[in-house]
Amino acid sequence: MTNPIGDFYTGRPTEQIAQDLLGHELIYETRAGVMSGWIVETEAYLGEQDTAAHAFGGRKTAANAALYDAPGTIYIYVLQGYYMFDVATQANGVPQGILIRGLEPHRGRELMQIHRDQPVLNLTNGPGKLMAALGIHTKDLNRTMLGTHNLTITAEATRVPQRIQASARVGVSAGSWQDQPLRFTVAGNPFVSASRKRDWDRTHHGWQF
Repeated sequence: MTNPIGDFYTGRPTEQIAQDLLGHELIYETRAGVMSGWIVETEAYLGEQDTAAHAFGGRKTAANAALYDAPGTIYIYVLQGYYMFDVATQANGVPQGILIRGLEPHRGRELMQIHRDQPVLNLTNGPGKLMAALGIHTKDLNRTMLGTHNLTITAEATRVPQRIQASARVGVSAGSWQDQPLRFTVAGNPFVSASRKRDWDRTHHGWQF
């Protein structure tokens, strides 16, 4: 039996998967309701060779073990007090992953705003912000597969970017990979973190229609 969600993360370079995730819908089901959003910003981390990656130099701990699991495994970690959501992308033992950095809210906006009392445009435009808006404050789903519990990302894109922009990752300030263009965004989308208002596409948010 095939697993279309896991299959999406199998057999392709992590950088390609990170770009292809733009427009897929992240969905979180809770007792209070369903929340979801289209992915508008991702960052690829390329394992042992990547000076910014948690597995740089082959580092493996209990905290980052999810990166070494099967493609499609959820990796949740805490950075400066904020929960972050990452997905493992390569075969077992190859610790590469993608950080989900921004969502355009779709379903459950009102519930997200209960979790995070902010205007919609400041609700999910950053990796810590989106997790807070979803109400995820634990590592309970760490090392579980997408779709096996109440957190998933659709196997198919439900929106298509007009243009994908590549740039250096955020917060990578040292090492030979500092300027690598491994951050991918939907150009013109207002939910991209630290985006400039003058660059926003206020009509279509950077999507094809």
